[in-house]
Amino acid sequence: MESGQQPISPKLFSRASGNQRLIAAGIFLFIAGGFLLGWLMGQFHFTIYPFPCGFKQRYNLPCPTCGMTTAVIAFARGDIAGAFYTQPAAGFFCTLAVVIAFFAFLVAVFGVYSSSVARHFASLKLRYIFAALLLIFAAGWAVTLVRAIAQNSGN
Repeated sequence: MESGQQPISPKLFSRASGNQRLIAAGIFLFIAGGFLLGWLMGQFHFTIYPFPCGFKQRYNLPCPTCGMTTAVIAFARGDIAGAFYTQPAAGFFCTLAVVIAFFAFLVAVFGVYSSSVARHFASLKLRYIFAALLLIFAAGWAVTLVRAIAQNSGN
């Protein structure tokens, strides 16, 4: 290396374009609106499903999404441990949504995003992300099933 040269280092942050900032603002508002809706549902004890679960009636086991709404409402009300206890996958997805909303807020308000994070996610394959999310979803259902089976055998 010559004496006057500087090593090339990748930029840590990049400026976001106006379009990227609008998309980030939309993502943030969508996630924040979802948590606001969950909080309101918890305040007014509103239920989405007025009918009993057909899967639970037929097989006497919780369905794969059993407890998701309750966990999201608990998370939105600030009971994070309760959300993870009710449905671990929903607690994880809510935590992931908060992290995504935080970074979307930073991009929307300050107009900067991390180049290294963007490069990292660009190198990931969509099928691996989908497989990981499906595995987390299945693990949450497994915990709910084990809990229900243990409760039914105790009766």
